[in-house]
Amino acid sequence: MLEMQKKLSNTFYSILSLPSTAMGFALSIQIAALSWLMRTKYNLDLHEIGFVWAAGPLAGIIGQPIVGLISDKIWFWGGRRKGFILVGGTLAALMLFALPNIDGLSKFFGISSIIIVAVCVALTLDLAINISFNPTRSIIADVTPEGVPRTKGYTWMQTISGSFGVLAYALGAIFGNYFLIYFGVLLVLAFSIIPMFFIKEPRELKSSEAETNLPESKTDWNQYLKLLFAHSFSWIGVQTMFVYSIGYVEQKLNPANPDQTGQILSISFLILNAVGALLPAFVLEPITEKIGRVKTHIACLFVMALGYFGIVLFGSSSILVWSFMAIAGVGWAAIVSLPFAIMSEKVNKNQMGFFMGIFNLSVVLPQLFVSLVLGTFVQNATDKNIIFIISAISLAISAVLWFMVKDSKAEINSEEKFAKGH
Repeated sequence: MLEMQKKLSNTFYSILSLPSTAMGFALSIQIAALSWLMRTKYNLDLHEIGFVWAAGPLAGIIGQPIVGLISDKIWFWGGRRKGFILVGGTLAALMLFALPNIDGLSKFFGISSIIIVAVCVALTLDLAINISFNPTRSIIADVTPEGVPRTKGYTWMQTISGSFGVLAYALGAIFGNYFLIYFGVLLVLAFSIIPMFFIKEPRELKSSEAETNLPESKTDWNQYLKLLFAHSFSWIGVQTMFVYSIGYVEQKLNPANPDQTGQILSISFLILNAVGALLPAFVLEPITEKIGRVKTHIACLFVMALGYFGIVLFGSSSILVWSFMAIAGVGWAAIVSLPFAIMSEKVNKNQMGFFMGIFNLSVVLPQLFVSLVLGTFVQNATDKNIIFIISAISLAISAVLWFMVKDSKAEINSEEKFAKGH
């Protein structure tokens, strides 16, 4: 084990965050370019784009729990999680390369339907991301102690990952989505492979003293299921925005051409992710030490809902939309960092991969709902404001449901120590 891992240095937290960053970057490319490609290059309707997006969540329902369960039990290539990260990262890079070449793949395999090939590529890409995403998050829990150190692991994960997400949307806005995709192929490969040489996984996942002595240390199914239910509404709101905001941009902002449409969307997601990257480690983590993770998360979700309502009421120009996206970024910062830390202390540590996989259902099932149910509804709606109305209401419901979730004993103890020290 390297000294930086023993000391849990900031350098180690940064390296530990890179595999998740690789998958986040791949996901950012998918968000920035998939709907845009399907709409502008392949001329699909909004509900058809929804079908393409549905492929990914279907992969996640099966992929993440299975990969998580297997990675809890086996050891190969020097760890529980490493092999899955390496395989998934390589496959994700290949599928990113395939995204702008779907028409060529269609001709090569003699398939006339673009939708069929697009679904296959999207399915494989998301399956690859799911193969890796679970282990990249589980490995953080495996190598960090409970309480503040683990919260730091996940907030640093989001800060590093979010910063590269900002880079992804900046590259898309400045150089175009094609450049972004091919740059992403190289980055995903590098960040999936290189960090594996610097992280040592423990052969046995030892329980902390708190886990040994307290009944609460075992899987708290009541709290775990409440958390899943609350988190799922967050993702209905987020995914609705990601998939269908192109319809809002086309109707409300009247872009001159497809490239301008892509630019407006790229800048929107850039701003959202910029706020989402800066806040977790530098703002949210200090706040959680004072008031707890759950209260912090609830406040952030309400702020995101307000940002979405702002777009509905005042989003008459790209500048205003970007401004309210910045506000929404407060909630995005929380959604992609705090629930992992909260969840990781409510389940049996020796089954972390499995529970991370089940936790992913609170993401992929809402994604399926958005893709398969809301697609036709949004397509037929005369006023595309409905996109952000749905998003805002979903985030507000999620915030209310999070009141049912309680901070763990380890987190409460961390708050008490912080209070005594200040």
